[in-house]
Amino acid sequence: MPDLVIETHGLIRRFGEFTAVDGVDIAVERQQFYGFLGPNGAGKSTTIKMLTGLLRPSAGELVVLGYDMSKDAVEIKSRIGVVPEGLALFERLTGPQLLDFIGRMYGLSRETSKQRTGELLDFMELSSSDDKLVADYSHGMKKKIALAAAIIHRPEVLFLDEPFEGVDAVAATFLKNMLHRFIERGGTVFLTSHVLEVVERLCTHIGIIDKGRIVANDSIANLRAGVTVQGVHDSPVTLEQIFLSIVGGGKDKSGELQWL
Repeated sequence: MPDLVIETHGLIRRFGEFTAVDGVDIAVERQQFYGFLGPNGAGKSTTIKMLTGLLRPSAGELVVLGYDMSKDAVEIKSRIGVVPEGLALFERLTGPQLLDFIGRMYGLSRETSKQRTGELLDFMELSSSDDKLVADYSHGMKKKIALAAAIIHRPEVLFLDEPFEGVDAVAATFLKNMLHRFIERGGTVFLTSHVLEVVERLCTHIGIIDKGRIVANDSIANLRAGVTVQGVHDSPVTLEQIFLSIVGGGKDKSGELQWL
């Protein structure tokens, strides 16, 4: 039996008359690097908010690390790490103050929290900015401190919503190496991103959501084998080509703006 860390069955989320997520089934195994893709408005952020306990499902089952989110949300939240798209940082604190506060909120002892804070700041190359408020950090530095805050309690699963958006190449490479190390040590990553090249390099398995429904869910290798792109024979099918073929993004719109 596979060691599943994330399972959903018939997951639904409605906002009034609008159904944002419509019967989503997901299964993510331990140590998978899972990429969750979809066009704007497809239901990605709504799904990840339900998976992390920020939104209550309208219907369906949601199990993370063997716990039912409807009954054991606090236990789940204590064992996962989350980097939301908006980061949601306490920006009037310095980096050390922020990490120490987060560590203490997760129940770490004062000594352990201080030790891990120092180690994370060194590892993230943020020690030289100890006296700087997070509000004065660059965008890349904020991404790093957000990731540090998400892992200080040594979670089993990381949920990352657009972690590479607006990050330069140096910071992006650093974050990728960090995530690979997390996977190698037994962790699981659930990633959403619009940067398909990054997802293709990092992820082993892909789920694609469109109009609230899962339209593909498999390993990248299997998805490649199941997609044929006209004119592509010798080179491997890219994730972008797979994505466009599945969500119907191949429509030619070149003639719709005659004035451009």
